[in-house]
Amino acid sequence: MKTKAKWIVGALVMLAPAAAFSQLALPTVGPALPLPDQGLGDITETLIDPVSGTVDGSVLDRLSKSELRTLLNRLRLDRLHRFVRENRDYIERDRNGDPAVRGVLIATGISAASMDRAQKEGFQILERTEIEGLDLSYVKFATRPDKSLKSEEKHLQKLAGEADVSADNIYFTSSSSRMPARALALSGSVLASGNVPSGAIGLIDGGVARHSAITMAVEQRGFAKGAPIASSHGTAIASLISVSNPNGRGLLAADIYGNDPAGGNATAIARALGWMAQRHVPVVAISLVGPDNGLLGRAVKAAQQKGMLVVAAVGNDGPAAPPRYPAAFKGVIGVTGVDHRERALPEAGIATPVDFAAPGAGIKGAALDGTLVPLRGTSFAAPLVAARLLAHYPAVNINNIEPAVNRLVREAKDLGKKGPDKIYGNGLLCGSCGLR
Repeated sequence: MKTKAKWIVGALVMLAPAAAFSQLALPTVGPALPLPDQGLGDITETLIDPVSGTVDGSVLDRLSKSELRTLLNRLRLDRLHRFVRENRDYIERDRNGDPAVRGVLIATGISAASMDRAQKEGFQILERTEIEGLDLSYVKFATRPDKSLKSEEKHLQKLAGEADVSADNIYFTSSSSRMPARALALSGSVLASGNVPSGAIGLIDGGVARHSAITMAVEQRGFAKGAPIASSHGTAIASLISVSNPNGRGLLAADIYGNDPAGGNATAIARALGWMAQRHVPVVAISLVGPDNGLLGRAVKAAQQKGMLVVAAVGNDGPAAPPRYPAAFKGVIGVTGVDHRERALPEAGIATPVDFAAPGAGIKGAALDGTLVPLRGTSFAAPLVAARLLAHYPAVNINNIEPAVNRLVREAKDLGKKGPDKIYGNGLLCGSCGLR
């Protein structure tokens, strides 16, 4: 399993500042509109138990590989289409067909001359910002009237060839649990609270509610309209982190959704990473999936260069799904989920590189009503790996990345083919972790 460990560490080293090379031997909104169901990884209603609200994994297990691939891919595309259709005032598709904030383009690395050319062509500058903590700047442009995001993205890229131009893509939670529709974000729930010191573990998701299963202090900040608001997904993940890391320094939680139909966008995630870099977060868990994005890619890289380790879920859109980001970015630790028999969840993505596996079924998490609910999906495996990584990497220090990752690899139980493989990565971590 050493080969995989070297790949992770090597990728992170490539992202480290040049000065550090010699030190290393070798990884929006309308309150009137309901917040859309961000769980694109959820399986269709016909596979969901109407009483418990959980995915019927036994049905998935009985499907052939071909049937599973076809079904999950169709569901993924159907949900994307429905999300865009139901939120057309806020969302439109980019040049790759992925959902993004309507009428907004982001340029990183753009020159003053290119900005002038763009303005002369009719592109209005909405925002020029530097993300504190990441030393990363970007410019937001409004698309021209009666022009599609798809065509405008291509045109602005031609005007600014040196820049990285992208839409402000939307990222979705990667759970397969069917939580109550009202519970994705609920303003009536009491937010978990507290002040945490440097070295706390980070979570980029929805807001976190107060719950008896969450014993650590939780400091929260919103990066979307109305945020922070307690969410079912963020609360469940926070409970898994708390149970797996009871002696930690606390949780720094960034709510990137709030009550915004266009929440969960690349800009929000990038700004959340900047906040966490300022607070010297050593490990951050991100159980969100979406497309490649220029701003987000640069933000992840900048955070890694400051010594932050990013752990992300590979998603639940099945074997036919394209690579999912941020897990697919270089140096990010990708996590898949396994069931109680230590078999990979059939809905887990495989196009995104997998570094580790952890329980993604047969576990429970905190719900907004104070109870515990069954969980399923790679969303809930990622925080377990993040908590274990924090035990080996408790403070930001680029020199300690290699030994921390190697210790994590040695801790993993080999599954599947001998040695690292594309299904389980380096193997299973935290096999007995999580609420049961």
